[in-house]
Amino acid sequence: MPAQTIAILGVHVHPLTVDELHQCLADVIDQRRRALAFYVNVHGLNLAVDNPWLRDTWNEAEIVFCDGAGVILGARLLGHHIPERITGADWLWQLAEFANNRGYSLYFLGAQPGNAQTAADRLLERLPDLKIVGVQHGYFNKTRGHPENEAVVHDINRCQPNILVVGMGMPLQEQWLRDNWQDLKVNVALTTGAAFDYLSGQVQRAPLWMNDHSLEWLGRLLIEPRRLWRRYVLGNPIFLARILEERLFGRH
Repeated sequence: MPAQTIAILGVHVHPLTVDELHQCLADVIDQRRRALAFYVNVHGLNLAVDNPWLRDTWNEAEIVFCDGAGVILGARLLGHHIPERITGADWLWQLAEFANNRGYSLYFLGAQPGNAQTAADRLLERLPDLKIVGVQHGYFNKTRGHPENEAVVHDINRCQPNILVVGMGMPLQEQWLRDNWQDLKVNVALTTGAAFDYLSGQVQRAPLWMNDHSLEWLGRLLIEPRRLWRRYVLGNPIFLARILEERLFGRH
């Protein structure tokens, strides 16, 4: 487990680079251990303030890494440094190359029917030897004990992947892993949000210049204003106010 953590609104975040994150995953797999790895962004940290179970889920996980320029800014305002953001849509390519080089197996879970499979196919075009041992969309009854949920857990355990990649959106993916982690036969389970949708081409990404200048949130807002306006137009100022409150009064 990474030694250093940064506390942001009550959530302990590990300031990792991609290479450091990959080394953490490799250590877990090679030592035949089990670990949960979650990303956090501004939206998630806002959710964690209002949902203690989510904060606790992240704080009990072995790895929590930063996805988003807003989290880096929040950390800086609190006097901390996070070296880079690790965004699922970009990182999935790097994760696949890392797994391919190490011979680790992957299982993709989440997104609309067909999107995770298309994402897998795109990765396999570049990395034909990549071990993707299973793919399952995220449209099933996720209640623990329900036959549909049990069938998904059974299929994952049949494949026994080294890395289970879960992309259901926040906080559904965290809740599903919290509820089912004890039943899963995997080394690492990690979250990637909408990465399958982006990689499959079903959801448009912000222009590259926006992504490179910490404006991906604005690009996403312009692409999907009706769905995301609350998250960004309201959520970003709320997050900033909470960070300033923590800096001044240490309330979180």
